[in-house]
Amino acid sequence: MSMKKSPAELKSIFEKYAAKEGDTNQLSKAELKLLIQAEFPNLLKGPSTLDELFQELDKNGDGEVSFEEFQVLVKKISQ
Repeated sequence: MSMKKSPAELKSIFEKYAAKEGDTNQLSKAELKLLIQAEFPNLLKGPSTLDELFQELDKNGDGEVSFEEFQVLVKKISQ
């Protein structure tokens, strides 16, 4: 995925994966994994990487990643 996406395009991608388990405003760990594997395949290097990434993104500790938390990842990998 190109990092030159508009905020609306990023929101659309986020919601596409978040909707897999029902809540289009939150990504579960499984949904985040699917999104990363499809859109950012070079980002995950090993099984522990997803857990570490998820913990880093889930700032409020609710077990899900919001769009705002997801934007932190996009910003980080687009630098």
